[in-house]
Amino acid sequence: MSTHNNPPEISFDDPARHGMTQRVTWISVAVNVFLTAAQVVAGIIAHSQGLIADGLHSLSDLVCDFLVLFAAHHSKDPADESHPYGHARIETAASFALGAILAVTGAGIIWSAGVKLQDLDNLPPVAPLALWTAGLALVAKEGLFRYMLRVGEKLRSPMLIANAWHARSDAASSLVVAVGIVGNMMGYNFADSVAAVIVGFMIVRMGAVFAWEAVQELIDTGLSIEEVNSIRQVIIDTPGVASLHELRTRRMAHRSLVDAHVCVDPRISVSEGHHIAELTRKRILDSHESVSDVLVHVDVEDDPEHDVKSQGMPAREELTQALTPLLAGLPEPQRIILHYIDDRIEAEVYLPRETLENAAAVSRAEHEICRQLTRNPLVSALSINYRQRVFPARRIA
Repeated sequence: MSTHNNPPEISFDDPARHGMTQRVTWISVAVNVFLTAAQVVAGIIAHSQGLIADGLHSLSDLVCDFLVLFAAHHSKDPADESHPYGHARIETAASFALGAILAVTGAGIIWSAGVKLQDLDNLPPVAPLALWTAGLALVAKEGLFRYMLRVGEKLRSPMLIANAWHARSDAASSLVVAVGIVGNMMGYNFADSVAAVIVGFMIVRMGAVFAWEAVQELIDTGLSIEEVNSIRQVIIDTPGVASLHELRTRRMAHRSLVDAHVCVDPRISVSEGHHIAELTRKRILDSHESVSDVLVHVDVEDDPEHDVKSQGMPAREELTQALTPLLAGLPEPQRIILHYIDDRIEAEVYLPRETLENAAAVSRAEHEICRQLTRNPLVSALSINYRQRVFPARRIA
């Protein structure tokens, strides 16, 4: 598409977002105040139920505009103790309320028009003023739709985009009303009321769509398959990630949250595992601007039951006591590293380098360790490391 159809996007963290949202919404407020008054007054004077219905639709737009202003003001508030993920879902709640208002308004219009259709003989003819007013409303609402949609796509705000399409539905309803008025003026008395019923159904459908989309977000529906696959590939391509164990996503207004379980080499250090997790997080945030936060959990096995199984295994204190008989005849270890792998324990034991001075004792101890390991149900492997001197790196001034 051309650049004209795809306006430059505004960063989610740009402070100008709030000002742009308020400006476009206040313009919508001004337009809807004018249209509501014009359509209702003209509808009453010209005896057009369709135009009055369209005026009530514009009134519902006005209520929705104030909902958008309220949500835009509060959704920009930073995270706090009560809302650790921020206030972005105020937009989602506003979108749901907007949909509910539309659905109720549409249902009321359908009911009223249905009552009128039962008494066609007493319906007065519609005056030409109604047609001119419907035409004016059509032009105004279509122009408002194009303006709001452009700004909404630029800000990537689902709330503004929803409000823009609401304006488009208004333009379509004004067109239907205009056709109904023309039919009434041609002698088909039912045409105006039928137009009102059609407008009512259009409003109900649009409200149901908005409300359903908001509900999907509120119940933490995941991102699209395309977005999830893109994030998955970024994770798999991260250096140090052996495989992806689990990936969960959810939306929060115009942002997304990601939870990932990655598998790494089970014998690397905790700090290296943390580095891989942070690298994974950074790569996702850099490649997917709509993602606001990523939680990366490091796993050592691609086994859904590994975490549950490891919870039943003994803690470090109990394990070091269990190793004592295996290390009989050797000096006290300077360091012990434990690996919980395949439902058993692999232990790395570090002894002082002076231990090597008594080669015979070392040989006997290692032979005894091998013998006892064959009968130990908990420890699958034990490696003995004789610590050499560690030289800390010094910076040259």
